[in-house]
Amino acid sequence: MTEIGFEEYPVQYLKMVGPHRFTLLKKLGIRTIKDLLYHFPRAYQQRTVKPLNTCTHGEQVTLRGKVVEIRELNPRSRLWITRVKVQEPGGFFFAVWFNQRYIKKLIRVGCHVQVTGKIERRFGEIQLLVNDYELLQDDDAVPRDSIVPVYPLTGQLTQRLMRSLVCLALDEWMPRVKDFLPPGLRQKFSLPELPIALRQIHFPATEKEAIRARKRFIFEELFLLQLVLALRRGQTTRKVKPHRYHEDDELVERFLSTLPFTLTPSQQLAWEEIKADMDASWPMNRLLQGDVGSGKTVVSTLALLRAVGSGLQGVLMAPTEILAEQHYLTLSRSLVPLGIKVGLLSGNLKKGERKRLLSGLASGEIPLVVGTHALIQEEVKFKSLALVVIDEQHRFGVRQRATLQYKGHCPDVLVMTATPIPRTMALTLYGDLEVSTIAELPPGRQPVKTYALPASRLPDVYKLIRREVEKGHQAYVVCPLVDESEKIDLQAAVELVEELSRGPLAGYRLGLLHGRLKPAEKESVMEAFRTGLIQVLVTTTVVEVGVDVPNATVMVILDAERFGLAQLHQLRGRVGRGKAQSYCFLVSDSMTEEARFRLKAMTCTTDGFTLAEKDLQLRGPGEFAGTKQSGLPELKIADLVRDWRALQLARQEAVALVKKDPELKAPEHRLLARELYLRFGGKAGYLDIG
Repeated sequence: MTEIGFEEYPVQYLKMVGPHRFTLLKKLGIRTIKDLLYHFPRAYQQRTVKPLNTCTHGEQVTLRGKVVEIRELNPRSRLWITRVKVQEPGGFFFAVWFNQRYIKKLIRVGCHVQVTGKIERRFGEIQLLVNDYELLQDDDAVPRDSIVPVYPLTGQLTQRLMRSLVCLALDEWMPRVKDFLPPGLRQKFSLPELPIALRQIHFPATEKEAIRARKRFIFEELFLLQLVLALRRGQTTRKVKPHRYHEDDELVERFLSTLPFTLTPSQQLAWEEIKADMDASWPMNRLLQGDVGSGKTVVSTLALLRAVGSGLQGVLMAPTEILAEQHYLTLSRSLVPLGIKVGLLSGNLKKGERKRLLSGLASGEIPLVVGTHALIQEEVKFKSLALVVIDEQHRFGVRQRATLQYKGHCPDVLVMTATPIPRTMALTLYGDLEVSTIAELPPGRQPVKTYALPASRLPDVYKLIRREVEKGHQAYVVCPLVDESEKIDLQAAVELVEELSRGPLAGYRLGLLHGRLKPAEKESVMEAFRTGLIQVLVTTTVVEVGVDVPNATVMVILDAERFGLAQLHQLRGRVGRGKAQSYCFLVSDSMTEEARFRLKAMTCTTDGFTLAEKDLQLRGPGEFAGTKQSGLPELKIADLVRDWRALQLARQEAVALVKKDPELKAPEHRLLARELYLRFGGKAGYLDIG
């Protein structure tokens, strides 16, 4: 019978755990011995025992001595004080605990203790307010002069208990733990072996040992993640797709001839890279990223046309109904004149329309369909799906992307994002994809003039809106809340429309778009804005992504401090899409340092990639680009900003290893393959090993 490893051995069977403590440990994500040993300290305390006569008032110190007296006081209701008199070579001191009555049962007169806490010198006495203690008569987990780990904890778990559990687990399991990192890799980067690293990260003898162990686990975490992504990319390139595209791009050429502009050099390069991927014998897996308004949709349309022109089917998947309907309208306007049928699968289709659409996709009569996540439902079948284009990728999890891919037999996949992603994040979020970047804006576009203003300047802003509307242009006014039921007292969109229509924008045609409208109502408002029936659109952030009205030249964002940099940049990207000069006003009275940082960044640059780097600095990688929804595991010890050099090295090593052993079949990689399967195997369709 195979012995269970520490990766699978339940922590509840460890001495001192039991059912109650197991429930508490589960709240920290600790279910196995490995989980316990990978619950790394968040900090360390240097505990060098000081002589009593050198301690000063208010100092945090560690003292030790022999217990000579224990007293419990109850000076008032609900306050119990345990005072333990301790003798040490320099005299006496009192160790003090508040409302911890169990202490008198644990500590006995005559035993030796080590206590850590804050010194108080008063009335000729020395007191130490205890925050941690150890009994010293036994063989103890903490050496006498030591660096002590401090763990992230929950509820009734204590630092002492956690240290004792980790110490027990290390003593019991370390002789049996085998390292899965290849020896050559460990030697190359001077990384300690796993058993040594685990002991040193929990109980380092020196600060240098703790740093060395942390370096090992940071590299390990990034390397395993990059290895999974490299394997996924390798698995894709080993598949052979059954479809081939015609060399004759007649439809593409006809479409290009209808455009009122020529492709920019970046668009042309991106199209060449996509074409080369489509011609390859394995499925394309490419990310097309570009700043707002850079013309990604045109490039993706070329790819869809190539599929249709080859007698195959294409899908364009968007994250929201509004964006899906906009893509549908844009594609219909361009492609119906070329004789191409475009379908829209959305949640508000009538039963009969939906049935006809599904039948047309299954028979191949409809070659091109646009939709939301409704496209991944089981009932949606295709005759010959060859190309999947996914817009705004970070809104979809890895599993959703995989589900759509399975609808075709190895279809080509093109992912588009208008949220510029810093390189470190791109390597992690999209490490399994090739990347094309559209760097410049189409010719004739002018940078949007951006200003940060206090609310007292709003009359000037509304004056500019009136001027622009008189010229025949349109404007957006964005406010972050929907109606008065919101607890935070900010202007609600509903109130704002009434206020503007009675006041500074009286006589102009105003509309309202917010998240609580039904899909059909939202589309009706957007259509009225697109056609110019609405001159000023008051909206919440539902307008954030992909909405394209080239005639809009003013974007006013109220309470701008309530939005992140990425959101502000997306909102600003709704204007400046035509040839006229556009303006963005960030209205805020906030004086916080973070708000000032964001607003200054927005007024200093219109480059989304620069802003993305600043956003990453500001928010950290955990929140950036919705990584929690991306299907990627959260990092336990590595930090993408701090450890970007380690990330680059980890990626290089992962790519090199997969090149040498594409399926990790070599005997020396058996443990590594098992570790990957245990960490990622069943999650989000990551890989098919193990």
